Amino acid sequence: MTAAPAAVSVAELEEIARTLRCHVLRMIAAANSGHPGGSLSATEIVCALYFGGVLRHDPAQPLWPDRDRFILSKGHGVPVLYAALAERGYFDVEELWTLRQIDSRMQGHPVQGVTPGIEASTGSLGQGLSIGIGHALAARLDGRDYHTFVLMGDGECQEGQVWEAAMTAGNYRLGSLTAIVDANKFQLDGPVDAINSLAPLDAKFAAFGWRVIEVDGHDIAAVVDALQQARAGTDAPTCIIAHTVKGKGVSFMEHNNEFHGKAPTAEQLAAALESLS
Repeated sequence: MTAAPAAVSVAELEEIARTLRCHVLRMIAAANSGHPGGSLSATEIVCALYFGGVLRHDPAQPLWPDRDRFILSKGHGVPVLYAALAERGYFDVEELWTLRQIDSRMQGHPVQGVTPGIEASTGSLGQGLSIGIGHALAARLDGRDYHTFVLMGDGECQEGQVWEAAMTAGNYRLGSLTAIVDANKFQLDGPVDAINSLAPLDAKFAAFGWRVIEVDGHDIAAVVDALQQARAGTDAPTCIIAHTVKGKGVSFMEHNNEFHGKAPTAEQLAAALESLS
């Protein structure tokens, strides 16, 4: 049986996260289109999954039946997932620079069956957790022990379907399911709290029978620990609320919702890469 990749040191994970951020910026700049803010906020989460010894997967066998599933419900953040998949060997890093080009496998939102390592076609927000429930129930019915992780945005959690899914997962006590909320406090139109506050998000998930873990989403050691705790759960689904900063790592993008869906200029790209060097 193929196991989860061996964990690397915190220092190595931090360096990998820096590389992923650089890839994100370069590919979005090359496309002159994309979503840097939410990709950068999720970088440590995705890095921890793919490089922190959490996710059981095999780049040589993308459809291995016993692989863990990772579903990116906030599909507009796919640049960071593409970057991680490339660095893990699912495809060549050079393919990243074809983001959003016609006939490229690097579409602007994930497309299942086109890009190796993509488990679900997402981008219409609110649907990923329901897809994850399907995988978790299938694992139970098939007698398999894979774990399903779903990454959502906090703004996305305003969707009613998320709470129907949360109720269902709690009802069926899906211990093989983990939801991760990238709580970067912004959505397309502005601050989440100003548009439709989710507070208290922890109590809401708990009320539906979920185990809740809150974590600094940029403390990669803490993120790995939270994910490992979640993966070990058996009697209830786990929600990890990861408190993050939109645009993390690039000073002029941090907390700046202008970069929700705006590519950096050539000058901004150079400054961003310099700040990450």
